[in-house]
Amino acid sequence: MEAYKREFIQFLQAAGVLKFGDFTAKSGRKIPYFINAGDIKTGAQIARLGEFYARAYLEKLGKKRAVLYGPAYKGISIAVSASIALAGNGLDVPFFFNRKEAKDHGEGGIFVGYLPQAGEEIVIVEDVITAGTAIRESMANLSTLEGAAVSAVFVMVDRKEKGRGARSAMAEIEEEYGFPVYSVVDVYDIIAYLEEDPANEENVARIRNYLAVNGAEE
Repeated sequence: MEAYKREFIQFLQAAGVLKFGDFTAKSGRKIPYFINAGDIKTGAQIARLGEFYARAYLEKLGKKRAVLYGPAYKGISIAVSASIALAGNGLDVPFFFNRKEAKDHGEGGIFVGYLPQAGEEIVIVEDVITAGTAIRESMANLSTLEGAAVSAVFVMVDRKEKGRGARSAMAEIEEEYGFPVYSVVDVYDIIAYLEEDPANEENVARIRNYLAVNGAEE
């Protein structure tokens, strides 16, 4: 396993973002592990997370200037921290996020921060994609921006699960909308990391059993 992947998984565990147990995903699926960016609670942690997203951005997109979009609520801090980390690497990009409910006073609307202009590219930063529900919600919101287009999505973990059909949710999103979805690590990286310690045998077995039912066809 690449060193940065191990480093990232260790970070997720230390920050309490990666948990094992019984959870329900936004898709309604009962899942044996959970990735929750909402458990990032300190300045040092969110700064570190932003550095991982910035590294992924620069690796995949180079110095291309795009507008970061962080879907409410968890994506907000990711967008802010990633933009700070990118600025530290010499790429100053704007960011924005949405409100859950449209504001009918002041500046109004559902968006806060920089408003993308026609011809600008938007990069969505999320925590995970399970069935693709959250990304489709984001695309519905962003469709109100005339002339701006999403060019990529970055997530922490590719869960490698089925979407609406047999293929992965990430593959379905890519085909449906025509842009790539990138992840820092995927669930098989997590499994490989856990298998290095025999104490994780039960969690590995539960994840593998879950993927046997809900895992995507590659």
